[in-house]
Amino acid sequence: MHEMSLCEGIRRIVEQASASDDIARVTRVRVEIGQFAGVEKKALSFAWDVVMRGSKAEGAVLEMIDLPGTATCFDCVKTVEIMDRLDPCPDCGGGRLLPEGGDEMRIKDMEVA
Repeated sequence: MHEMSLCEGIRRIVEQASASDDIARVTRVRVEIGQFAGVEKKALSFAWDVVMRGSKAEGAVLEMIDLPGTATCFDCVKTVEIMDRLDPCPDCGGGRLLPEGGDEMRIKDMEVA
């Protein structure tokens, strides 16, 4: 379950960002997850509660924001949203697409108290 290691990485980043004595705790962390990132959201949510114990983010809400998969179509020269890497272009039906986005995962922001 790589979601546990993803949460451990998020914890390191959250701890660094909230190291100031002015920050008592983290109340919410918003994470953007691409369509093709390969992240199982239920497993990430479960791992979140376990990994954040004992940190400033213990009890914080993990908000997951879905990002679409995108590709450039060589036939119509447009950037389009796709649900699967092998999908044809939704605009022209062409099959020559270069996937460009949707495999990312990043912390968008966090709320602190």
